[in-house]
Amino acid sequence: MGSVRASRAVRCALAPNTDFVAPQIRINFEMPTTRAPLATREGACAPQFHLMQLLEIKNLQLDFGKGTEALRAVDGVSLNIGAGETVCLVGESGCGKTVTALSIARLVPAPPANYVGGQILLNGQDVLKMSNGELRTVRGGVVSYIFQEPGASLNPVFRVGNQIKESLKLHKPEKANGTEVVRLLKLVGIPAPESRIRNYPFEMSGGMQQRVMIAMALASEPKLLVADEPTTALDVTIQAQILELLHDLKQRLGMAILLITHNLGIVGDMADRVAVMYAGQIVELAPAKELLRRPLHPYTKALMNAVPKLAGGADRLSAIPGNVPRIGNFPPGCRFVPRCPIAKPECSNKIPELTEVEPGRWVRCPFWNAS
Repeated sequence: MGSVRASRAVRCALAPNTDFVAPQIRINFEMPTTRAPLATREGACAPQFHLMQLLEIKNLQLDFGKGTEALRAVDGVSLNIGAGETVCLVGESGCGKTVTALSIARLVPAPPANYVGGQILLNGQDVLKMSNGELRTVRGGVVSYIFQEPGASLNPVFRVGNQIKESLKLHKPEKANGTEVVRLLKLVGIPAPESRIRNYPFEMSGGMQQRVMIAMALASEPKLLVADEPTTALDVTIQAQILELLHDLKQRLGMAILLITHNLGIVGDMADRVAVMYAGQIVELAPAKELLRRPLHPYTKALMNAVPKLAGGADRLSAIPGNVPRIGNFPPGCRFVPRCPIAKPECSNKIPELTEVEPGRWVRCPFWNAS
């Protein structure tokens, strides 16, 4: 599989005569050939695939508040992740990506959250019906998180070695010792781990802090790793190292990854499939290679057009007009209508369904093939 490293100028032919810049990482558009789409539907247009399903989110609905004051933050999201698969969840800020990801382990506190409907199946068990004791087993044991901004996620008054050991005590008490902590720090590429275990978070760089967060997430040997913007606030060189590390760890440990990102440039190298989210709904779901070469939903096309190009003499960057609508203030019908360049009057009459328009490709737009 061909790749372009971060130390070189990156050129990605994502569409005819279109080059995109992604300086953070190496770009690789080769896709595994073992993941054949299954052209069947279940429930509310839930996409299905020929993989042993580790995670199945079916028509998830989550509100903040109750009764007449309830605000729908996640609206009918259906998403599957197979064992060993990497799925990228992309979209602008405020689209519901993080809330959806936190819901997998029911980390969005209720109240204020209210899980109105749907299912979240981890290894066939519904997380929404689990007791607090069962949830403690799932959190860290089955699904682990790498949160945004490691400097804010790590406890500033405890040494990093003790924080990693705490995760081991909860899920792998037989390994809760200094030797295992050093092994985990070596695994994530921290030099001189024997001395680093005594560091406080403020004594480490942002990249090192992120590696500590990854070590904590891997301590319990999870089956699913949720990485929420793992390269936030890091320079491009460190971003490349962190993403390369996640890629290598996935191959070595065989875990699945849900990667949340704003950056479409990393999708081609990291993802098997991509889910594009807008205003609490998934608007497009497709294999990464196909989506990058030929996006179908107008929102996906707009996101890709907003990425700077190496070639061409454009004076200004392309931008999506307007903003993501706030929760509780969604427009009628399709939620992308106010910003959509191909919107028609009928788009405001009914919310479009997520429909399989091609084998393995799901789009929430009846006019996806309009010129």
